Amino acid sequence: LDSSRGLDWRRGRPRPRRRRMFGFGKSGDRIHVEFSEEATRVKKSLSSNAQTGLLPVFASSEAVRGAVEVRVPAGKKVEHLGIKVELIGQIEMYYDRGNFTDFTSLVRELDSPGVLMRDQRYQFDFGNVDKPYESYNGLNVRLRYFVRVTVTRNYTSGNMVKEADFLTLIAQPPPDVNNSIKMEVGIEECLHIEFEYDKVKYHLSDIIIGKVYFLLVRIKIKHMELAVIRREAAGAGAQQYNESETITKFEVMDGAPVRGECIPIRLFLANYNLTPTYRNIANKFSVKYYLNLVLVDQEERRYFKQQEITLYRAQTN
Repeated sequence: LDSSRGLDWRRGRPRPRRRRMFGFGKSGDRIHVEFSEEATRVKKSLSSNAQTGLLPVFASSEAVRGAVEVRVPAGKKVEHLGIKVELIGQIEMYYDRGNFTDFTSLVRELDSPGVLMRDQRYQFDFGNVDKPYESYNGLNVRLRYFVRVTVTRNYTSGNMVKEADFLTLIAQPPPDVNNSIKMEVGIEECLHIEFEYDKVKYHLSDIIIGKVYFLLVRIKIKHMELAVIRREAAGAGAQQYNESETITKFEVMDGAPVRGECIPIRLFLANYNLTPTYRNIANKFSVKYYLNLVLVDQEERRYFKQQEITLYRAQTN
């Protein structure tokens, strides 16, 4: 039998995993991070392709506190050159793995060089940390906050490192000015419609209310649909990646309209996993939302009009 396939050449059975020197398993497994009030703190997952599951949520102005436990296997000891904890706000482009942009970075020293003979617990407190942006995980970019614990050791042993992510959600008050949207579009002598939305800025649990007026109809319209589109622009110049995804699409009219007809629109945003609008975050990425109104005629030709809207997280969310 080929021993390179993980089998014991003597009996054809799987070889047991090797034990790591100075302890068992990965070094990060011996570090546990617990955020303050973690049992009762609100936890959420990010949108899009996030794979991190539920993470504790902190407000932008809230202190980040917690505890770190370094576990020492029974009968062992951990010699170290110092223990520290960092709080990092970071932007990563998926097309440029390994190249990060840190926009926030704070360090706290937890212990001076020495030897741990048993499990040791440390408290950390980042009371004046700047968390200017909301967490995001998109198609080509992510913005994350995390604490990183490092137990520095000598070259032969290697450092012990543990990272623990958390989310920052930024609530905003209602805008002082929030005008309605009203536009007329059409094809000369064939189609003339007027659409109206009640406002241009919506919170994430808001209701989009609108109307579509048919002022002139000389083509055979089969149906009309409304879509919410998210557009993500990541990077700059030749390295900029633009991606669009349809968050939802539904039919608002089935059948041919007549002149003077008014079609109501009502869309509940709370049903969808949306993020706020991001505008040129750290000169790295933007995320914008659009309402896309589409009319389809009997020959499957499509007539559409897009309108950008602004999404924000309300203080009550």
